Amino acid sequence: MELTLEAYRNIVKNVGNRADIASLCRVSRGFKRVAERALYNTLFMRNDEETVILCNTLANSPQLAVHVDALTIMLSDEEGDDSEGEDEDIDESDDEKLPPVDMDWHSVARALEKTVYLRYLNIHINNGTTSAVSWVLEHATFQLRRFHSDFDWDQGLVRFLNKQGKLEDLYIQDYRDIDDSATPTTSEPLPSRSLRLESSSIPQLSTLECTFSEAAMALVPGRPVTHLKTCFSRTELDAKKKEMNDLLTSTGASTCPMRSLDIADSSYTERFSAILLSAISERRTLVRELRHLGTFVLPIDGRERLQFYGLLMRFPQIRSIELEVSNWQPPPSSPAALRALASELRLYNPTVTKIVFVHDFDRSVVTAVKGICRVDPEINTDLLWREK
Repeated sequence: MELTLEAYRNIVKNVGNRADIASLCRVSRGFKRVAERALYNTLFMRNDEETVILCNTLANSPQLAVHVDALTIMLSDEEGDDSEGEDEDIDESDDEKLPPVDMDWHSVARALEKTVYLRYLNIHINNGTTSAVSWVLEHATFQLRRFHSDFDWDQGLVRFLNKQGKLEDLYIQDYRDIDDSATPTTSEPLPSRSLRLESSSIPQLSTLECTFSEAAMALVPGRPVTHLKTCFSRTELDAKKKEMNDLLTSTGASTCPMRSLDIADSSYTERFSAILLSAISERRTLVRELRHLGTFVLPIDGRERLQFYGLLMRFPQIRSIELEVSNWQPPPSSPAALRALASELRLYNPTVTKIVFVHDFDRSVVTAVKGICRVDPEINTDLLWREK
């Protein structure tokens, strides 16, 4: 007896695990159609061998590939996986380490060619193998909404982005300035004209995360970017000031008001943090809608801290901020100390409801609900800047 499509969907939705869903594919044609969609809609692959097998399956079965909506490929870090269970007395000399094995990117390319309805694509290359493999996107026809790219910024990646008309959320690890002959991550020169994004490309881009500020300067102007996370490239103060001014000018050229601005630095200092916050506060196009700011050094001296709070008062919509407190002695690491600092900040900036305190590599979030501050370990600090 055939069931309604809604009945099939409800049954599949309530099945506990993927193995049982796979079993439903063999029950009937009705179950097969719905169960296959559930199995292949969202794929997360972190084992290289299994990734190749699944990619070959998608490449050879177009009827399955069309179900894929979200795909994440995370290359295995064999050294990291093996190290967890090793004894301390095992010799870990570099001579005995095996080189990382390259992914079979040809299988990935064939799979991407068949996943015509893909909307979310994440490629993580963190195992030391080559990232100059954007050619896998050459025959892809899908229109993405979100794209995490660890690929090199090269001709293949630029051509792909130039064809993306619906992309809203973009992460790029690499970037090559069109006036440079080499990138920060590779030494092979490419013709600069081949690395220029068309002005009409990615017209719906609203969230941008990029390792190099030069990428933000190139991608934000003329596009509706409202959430930006990037990092300063310069270290010398005068050069960093120029980079800051160029970045803020480009950020102000977004076609939509900026709501989140998170700028990391290789070394955080009170002096430059004050310069940066002051520069942002003087730009009305940035100030009026900003909800999130990061990352700034919270001054230790009471007078300077009050000046810091005074600058924050210029941001009428500010909701969350990230503060570096690594130089505090003793560090405000206890819940009581964190609540006290958060309460002090909110005396001058009551619109702030989330404060991230960064001490070395530890991050603690204090939230304020109905005026009561508490440390909230459940908040994902990596995603806080993305909140609307």
